[in-house]
Amino acid sequence: MTRNMNTFVIVLLTIATLLHGSIAQTRHVVGDSKGWIIPSGGAATYTTWAANKTFTLGDTLVFNFANGQHDVAKVTKSAFDACNGENAFFTLTANPTTMTLNETGEQYYICAFLGHCSAGQKLAIKVTQKASTSTHSPAPQSSGSLSPRTSPVAAPSPKTNSAIPPSTTVLESAPAPAPSTRALTYTVGDTIGWTIPSNGASAYVTWASRKNFKVGDVLVFNYQMNAHNVEEVTKEKYDSCSSVSPIVTYNNSPVSVTLNKSGPHYFICGFTGHCSAGQKLAIKVTGTSAASPAATPPSTSTTSAPPSPTNAGGVSPPPQNSGAASLGSLGVFVIMLSIVFY
Repeated sequence: MTRNMNTFVIVLLTIATLLHGSIAQTRHVVGDSKGWIIPSGGAATYTTWAANKTFTLGDTLVFNFANGQHDVAKVTKSAFDACNGENAFFTLTANPTTMTLNETGEQYYICAFLGHCSAGQKLAIKVTQKASTSTHSPAPQSSGSLSPRTSPVAAPSPKTNSAIPPSTTVLESAPAPAPSTRALTYTVGDTIGWTIPSNGASAYVTWASRKNFKVGDVLVFNYQMNAHNVEEVTKEKYDSCSSVSPIVTYNNSPVSVTLNKSGPHYFICGFTGHCSAGQKLAIKVTGTSAASPAATPPSTSTTSAPPSPTNAGGVSPPPQNSGAASLGSLGVFVIMLSIVFY
């Protein structure tokens, strides 16, 4: 009988240890029901969200977003402050993206799409050590789609030629859908056209965030002649709203611009004061080729429908505490053992 009781005590201690680890791990859905989007409240939205959470080793972050319209890039603090996703540790493009937090300290995430981070789509968290968790972090494992803008997690950075530290966050992500090869025609600003927007530069940032631009697609600028124009410029001149020596200038309306190369493209209105008032557009074009654009009148708007602003990825948020199921199963196990040893 004494031997049976000793065995029973050992089993109970083992179960208590398992229960502690199960309960401690929590799933955090970034932005809750809003998901990972350009927030209407600016950067304070995700700062406020993170302030109410405690992040510890073993917890997971879940990013819900619309494929092709947002991504998740892990960056350094300086890149986070500057909203620069060029040298990210990694960039994931498939929704939903789930990351296991396996290193302590400050961690920084942004959306690397042009203008999204500066409009508030950025998250900074602090991960703390659990009292019962070993300080050794396992080597990272990765699945899912990595953006072509960055190297895979285990590969060296293309500019710094240094390997990503072995404690980089474990990645879990669904595969990205196959890209469309059909060229589309986009009317810039849709119904408002190419003008000085009433809500400033965020108008065209928001418009572009709902699009997935490919090589071969067409931008149509509708505006009042002699009151506006279209100038394609470099990033430096886009940031400073300088119309000196643009790459190309268009003065006749409407203007149809075929996107014939991948990478970032920057457009402004060269009339004095218009760019600084928000008449500026930055987009990122992906792919190397696309079908010829359909014979669509210049004033035709894109057929792409904008996603719902909340939970744009169409995926129901996972439960906040992933340990609940394990807790129930272990509880039943304890009861059965109690009956056996009794």
